[in-house]
Amino acid sequence: MAADMLSPHAHHFRLHPVAPRLAPMFGFALLTLSSALASFALACATPFAAFAVIAAAMLPLRPALLVVAGAWLVNQSIGFGALHYPVEGSTIAWGVVIGAAALLATAAASAILHMLPQERTPLMFAIALVAAYGTYELALFAATPFLGGEAAFAAAIVTRIGLTSAVWLAALAAICEIVRLLDPLGLRDRNSVMAVTGPTCVVRPPSRPPRQD
Repeated sequence: MAADMLSPHAHHFRLHPVAPRLAPMFGFALLTLSSALASFALACATPFAAFAVIAAAMLPLRPALLVVAGAWLVNQSIGFGALHYPVEGSTIAWGVVIGAAALLATAAASAILHMLPQERTPLMFAIALVAAYGTYELALFAATPFLGGEAAFAAAIVTRIGLTSAVWLAALAAICEIVRLLDPLGLRDRNSVMAVTGPTCVVRPPSRPPRQD
């Protein structure tokens, strides 16, 4: 019962692998490292929709947007710095569009998760992923009249990237659950106790008795 009272906002989030005050730092570390790995492994198919769902399931909207923006910056830095993306107007523009699409996907995932029942089931994550991925792909497709690249939206490609995002979402959610169970910083029990008992206050007696005139 004490764990349920850890935070008045705990039930608004599907994932809480660490204490609430550490969640932004943990989310930033998790998603930037994941973005770096995915950037080398998948290049342009980095699963930003999965990142969006994880951030939205763990954080309020504003920090979730900042965390996803950090993951996007890592992706772009690796793309231009290590993978030698051509420094051209269209490439830079696509990078900006991808960042905007990732932020829109995060907002969509956050809205969906807040509307859904507060159960932590695979179905809830799947619904949020469909919303995030749909938003992400629509935002990218909206840029094709100006930047080209319509061929990248063939059904087979969109399906493959969607399935890849689902795998990444499952893996990242599993990592969050493992961290929650291990509680490596040993903070959960202490925070649970503080949530139940509240801060202590010591009332000192007066130094001398009141006068009895």
